[in-house]
Amino acid sequence: MNRYEVVIYWNSDEEAFVAEVSELSGCAAEGQTREAAIVNVEAVIQDWLESAREAGRQIPEPRGRVTIA
Repeated sequence: MNRYEVVIYWNSDEEAFVAEVSELSGCAAEGQTREAAIVNVEAVIQDWLESAREAGRQIPEPRGRVTIA
């Protein structure tokens, strides 16, 4: 299980829940339910991390709760 913050919201254009990981650029997934969006984003996070490792990119440490001032 990852420790990155996941933000979930409803996207009325797509008619789906979206789960985004702001700490991992471009890392997001959709689902018809909140639970499905979470399951889907967990897989995307793993793919994102694996791709970053293979490309030799730096992987950010999870910050926990992210707040925007």
